[in-house]
Order: sequence, then structure tokens, then C-alpha cells
Amino acid sequence: MSAPSSSTGSTKLDAIKQNVQAATPEKLSGIALYSRFALAGAVCCSVTHGALTPVDVVKTRIQLDPATYNRGMIGGFRQVIAKEGAGALLTGFGPTAAGYFLQGAFKFGGYEFFKQQSIGILGYETAANNRTAVYLVSSGLAEFFADIALCPLEATRIRLVSEPTFASGLVSGFGKIAKTEGIGAFYSGFGPILFKQVPYTMSKFVVFEKVSEIVASAFDTKNKSSSVQTVANLGSGLIAGFAAAIVSQPADTMLSKINKTKGLPGEGTTSRLIKIAKELGLRGSFGGLPARLFMVGTLTAGQFAIYGDLKKAMGAVGGVEISK
Repeated sequence: MSAPSSSTGSTKLDAIKQNVQAATPEKLSGIALYSRFALAGAVCCSVTHGALTPVDVVKTRIQLDPATYNRGMIGGFRQVIAKEGAGALLTGFGPTAAGYFLQGAFKFGGYEFFKQQSIGILGYETAANNRTAVYLVSSGLAEFFADIALCPLEATRIRLVSEPTFASGLVSGFGKIAKTEGIGAFYSGFGPILFKQVPYTMSKFVVFEKVSEIVASAFDTKNKSSSVQTVANLGSGLIAGFAAAIVSQPADTMLSKINKTKGLPGEGTTSRLIKIAKELGLRGSFGGLPARLFMVGTLTAGQFAIYGDLKKAMGAVGGVEISK
């Protein structure tokens, strides 16, 4: 049986119809869609975290040795350069770029996936009416799986930053930890990284979605040019980054501390965390916050701007939005 004709019976109408269909991007689904979300997330996280490696080096030094690095972020930059040279500011660039490439793929791709699954389970109306809960659950689940991929590379990065003579780079540092301390050493900070990253990502996505809703309703950004939408994503991402940095700062400090050195024989991760928390206190747990506010605010703004632009460039337009 032949397929039914799609002709309208009018040559002019047929031509108009064909032009409209050609101008309308095909909506993707399944692997074709979510692989694009994952790639866009991988690129945006790798680029932004890699670019801010110098800030991360100074922030980590302040957290690990506040007695020495006590002159703020700018002073910390000067101290590191004076003591070790400008090249030291790029310490850990390899594991940072590689780790956050993997993490970004799971985080952004997973967020879109779990959001879609929530809509499928709850129905569109229920999901839209309870979208804050959907954002929280989706981002939390996505980050859990992202941290499994990130943790070994983050442990390597912190060791390289805290001990500049430990290894020459990602491959040698990763191999040395695996050989001398075992695979378990890569996950000694898994608890802290979850404690840090899950609240960080949940607040990051929720605040971004909420601020984006406010901006979109106030300025009708969906009907504006791509450059206006990029600026809106930058602004919303900056606010989201500040909120996420404050929420996750104590766990970030603990993560730096626990990965600095290996624990004592027979000392478990939980007991180490309790000891570190007591040593830090409330004030100590927020060490390096100004540097991290700058870092996280900047990279989060960049992430959402790059992510939004890459999605459009790759034709990833098939996702379901539940914002009002």
C-alpha cells in the first residue's frame, strides 16, 4: 500500500509547507537527545573548571594551610607565584579537566534524564506544580552518579596541589596513588564529596531554574535573540553559583583536608571526618570562601551559558521544560 499523499492540492501551499518543515528543527529523543545533553555538560564543566584551575589552587592552599596562606585570594596568588613560580598555578589541571568532563556529562545529562523520568512518572501537570521537588530529586540523583566518576580524579588533583612534589601530572599521580595506597584511596573522600557536591548541585539547579523563571517572565527572554538568552543564562548562573558555594563550602574544606594525606592505620573515613570537623570548627570550615565564591560564581555562570549555547548548536531541542 502506498503512503498517503502529503500534498495540499495547491503548489503554493505545498511550497510554504515544505519551507516551514525545513525551518523547523527535528526534535530528538532517546540516546540521540541525552548524548547531546551529556556532551554539552561535559564540555561546559571541563572548560570552566579547567580555566579556573589557578583559583582552585589558591583556594585549596588556603583551606589546607590557612596559617601560611592568610592574605586572601590576591595575596594567595602572589604567595604561590613567589614560592613556586607561576607554573604552580596550573597544578592539577589534567585531573581537573578530565574529572569534570566526566562529571559534567553525568550531571547535566543525568539531570535532564531524571527530570524527564519524573515527568513521565508524575505526569506533566503534577510535575509542573511540584517542579521544585522534581529539580531537587533529579539533580541529586544525577550528582550521585557523577561523583562516582569524579572522585578518583578529584583525589588525584588535591594530592597534586597539596604535595607539589608528589607526581608530575595526572597519569603519574593517579598511578602512584593506585600502586602505593590501593584503589580504595581514590574513594576515601567519597562521603565528603557527596556531602559537598549533592547539596551544591541541588541548590545550583534549583536556584538557576527559579531565577531563570523570574528573568524570563520579566524580560520575555524566550522570544529574544540568542545573545540575550546567553546573558540571561550568565546572570542566573552567577546567582546560582553564589548560593551553591555557600551551601557546600564546609564539605569542600573537609574534602581538601581528607585527601591531603592518607589516614592512620585502622582509621575509618567516618572517624577521620569527625576529627577534621572538630579541628576546623564553624569558622575554619568556611576557610577560603571568598575565593570559592568568585570561582564557583564565575564557573557556574559560564557553565549555564555554554551549556545553553551548545544545546542549541547541537539541536538538542527535544527536552521537556516544566517552568511556568
